[in-house]
Amino acid sequence: MKPTSSPALSRRAFLVMLAGLATAGAGCSIPGTSPGAPSRKPYFHEQLFKTDVDHYIEACQSRIFVSLRRLAEKLYRRNPREWRKSAASLEDALGQIFDVNHSWQLDSLNGRRNIDALQLAFDPDFRGDRVQALMVGMASMIQASFGDMVGFYVLNDLSPQGFYNAARNVEIAAWKLGTSRDDLGTLLLLSNEMGEVNNLSFEREMGRIIGILETLTDLLEIKTERMVIRVVQGIATAAFLPIP
Repeated sequence: MKPTSSPALSRRAFLVMLAGLATAGAGCSIPGTSPGAPSRKPYFHEQLFKTDVDHYIEACQSRIFVSLRRLAEKLYRRNPREWRKSAASLEDALGQIFDVNHSWQLDSLNGRRNIDALQLAFDPDFRGDRVQALMVGMASMIQASFGDMVGFYVLNDLSPQGFYNAARNVEIAAWKLGTSRDDLGTLLLLSNEMGEVNNLSFEREMGRIIGILETLTDLLEIKTERMVIRVVQGIATAAFLPIP
């Protein structure tokens, strides 16, 4: 007579195996590349461990990086002198920021990323590609708020404080973009344009990113029951906030 296994035991073993596979995949990240361009196809077992919130977070991440790339292209078109400092063409300059797995640590920026790169973008003495510094700073800073991950599962633990701080930093960067000038009073980077036809597309794009980050802050604050420390500071004297 052949031995028979318990259906409950077999089901438990199967679930344990799937949990192990999902846990192994949950920590995978592709720092330095746009989450909007995944490098591998999703597997069925991964979807078993995703909640609606996980799917929503991934959609938000992808949406943010679409906006970041669009913002970078707009800035390069308004400031062509910047991409000429680092690339042979505007497309190559964009590719250096978004299409290469470099953890956003470029030699041209001496490895600076996150808020260090943001500060470099608005340093009057910086002679490199300011658009590159700004976008590397914003992209790596926002990706840090996502835990440097591109896949999210029920086992992941994201910080609502990180998204809140990232939103404030984008807000500060937007203000600096329109006000930072060199010693001669010339704007370091051209963006919004006021005239017969107002061009506020830069402000709208950054506002869209801020809105998504703030929504994620509220969502995770409710989901994790972790209170966010909200700071009140004058935008003109605000300092970039660290990402926990």
